[in-house]
Amino acid sequence: MTEKQTYAADGFDWEGLRAHAVDAAKHAYAPYSNYPVGVAGYADDGRLLQGCNVENAGYGVTLCAECGLVSSLHMTGGGRLTHVVCVNGSGEVIMPCGRCRQLLWENGGPELLLMTVSGVKPMSEVLPDAFGPEDLA
Repeated sequence: MTEKQTYAADGFDWEGLRAHAVDAAKHAYAPYSNYPVGVAGYADDGRLLQGCNVENAGYGVTLCAECGLVSSLHMTGGGRLTHVVCVNGSGEVIMPCGRCRQLLWENGGPELLLMTVSGVKPMSEVLPDAFGPEDLA
């Protein structure tokens, strides 16, 4: 089975969303690592959202691409993320780091579908037993 067939199994245009992530990676600011990252996703109302990584000489304050995606979500009306793809500068699907998996969980919940290196998975599989706002109650 090819990658495209794997990702299209649910009828969603994963390759189209991946193309938007590839486009976002072209705007990354990565002069230190030379590792551009782009992400694209859809909100529950159909809005297309994108983000790219923005590095800083103080690596600890570097912004991951998913930070830009989540900021865009809230700047353009809020809602929930439903589908997300993250790629490197070569267009290869990559896994979000731990911090970004938490961001995606908080803004999409367990149902959010993420294209991963091993196929499309709900966040409940990507971040099992996640800590969320309901745990603060």
